[in-house]
Amino acid sequence: MFKPPLKWAGGKRWLVSQLKPLWEENTTHRYVEPFCGGLGVTLGLQPRRALLNDVNPHLINFYRHVQNGLQMSLPMRNEEDLFYRHRERFNQLIRQGEAHTEEGAQLFYYLNRTCFNGLCRFNKGGDFNVPFGTYKAINYATDFSQYAAVFRQWTFSNRDVEALQFEPGDFIYADPPYDVEFTTYSAGGFSWDDQVRTAKLLADHRGTVVISNQATKRIIELYQNLGFELTFLDGPRRISCTGDRTAAREVLAIKV
Repeated sequence: MFKPPLKWAGGKRWLVSQLKPLWEENTTHRYVEPFCGGLGVTLGLQPRRALLNDVNPHLINFYRHVQNGLQMSLPMRNEEDLFYRHRERFNQLIRQGEAHTEEGAQLFYYLNRTCFNGLCRFNKGGDFNVPFGTYKAINYATDFSQYAAVFRQWTFSNRDVEALQFEPGDFIYADPPYDVEFTTYSAGGFSWDDQVRTAKLLADHRGTVVISNQATKRIIELYQNLGFELTFLDGPRRISCTGDRTAAREVLAIKV
C-alpha cells in the first residue's frame, strides 16, 4: 500500500479495513471521492478507475503535477526562515493567479510537509496562513515517479460536489469536512448547509455510498432521516488546540 505523499489532518487511512469489504463488492464500478484530501483511502483501496475531487485547488494541482512525473527542484529544508520565504512566494502566486503552475505544486508540497501538523488553512483573502511546524526532522521526497503510474489511472477534479457527474453504480466514499470542527480548509469554509446538501445529493445516488463524519447529534439525525445505515467507530483524534488526542466518536453512514 502506497503511503500518501502529503501529511493530512484528519486523514482516513485507518478506515481502509472498514471500507475494503464494501469496495470489494464494487470493484467493477468506478470509485469516486468527492472530498479526496490526502488520498489515504484511495491509495489503500487501489481502484483501477477513479474520480478524485476536492474543492482545494492547490491540492488538486499538486496531484495533477504528480500525474505528470513531478520532480522537486525547490530548496527544501526544515528551517523557519526558508519556510516563511516559501510561504510568501506561494501566496504571491495565489494573488497573481499562478498557483496552478509546477512551482505552485512544489511550494504546496514543501509547505504541507513543513508546516504545523500538516494543516491546510487559508485566510479570507485566500492566503495560506499555517505557521512553521515543530518537527525535529523531515524526509522530503524529490521524485514522485512511483506515484505517477498509479495516478495516471485516475481523474482529478476541482469542483463543488454538486457539479460532479456521477455514473449509476459509482462507489462513492465521501469524507466531508467534519461538523463542529476546523472548517477553513479552503477559502469559504464548509457550512451546515453544505453538510445537508451533500448528504441529500449522495442519498439520491444509484449505487453504494459511504459517508464518514464526526458523530454529532445533528449529523446522526441528518443521515438517519435520509435512510442511511449508521455504524459508530472511535477514530484517531483530529487536530486539537488543547493537545487532546483522545478518540473522537465517528459515524459511517452507508447506503447500498
